[in-house]
Amino acid sequence: PFIVRAVQPVLEELSGDYEEAAATLGANRFTTFRRVLLPEITPALLTGAGMMFARATGEYGSVIFIAGNIPMVSEILPLIITGKLEQFDVQGASAVALFMLLVSFVILFALNVMQWALSRRSEAKG
Repeated sequence: PFIVRAVQPVLEELSGDYEEAAATLGANRFTTFRRVLLPEITPALLTGAGMMFARATGEYGSVIFIAGNIPMVSEILPLIITGKLEQFDVQGASAVALFMLLVSFVILFALNVMQWALSRRSEAKG
């Protein structure tokens, strides 16, 4: 849902004239998608993917039923934090939570840098 919420408004704003012009110039559907649509929706895709990853990183409720919690095979970080808290290892749980926070922060920072670069590139073309 995060990707759909981010991409849908961009697609609604995008004029069909660009696709018609590409078709008039002989571009097939894949070329039209790759050269016309994809550059326009890439920032929205990155934003949606970042929000999706941030949500998935801390997801606990639904994943607890799926994860087998087999050590070194199917452990997930929220389960590791819960296990450490049940053992009264608050420092260990805090360390794992800090690691999750840093990973999310680095990914969001990278997404912001990519969006900044894409916006600068589109401003230079326009």
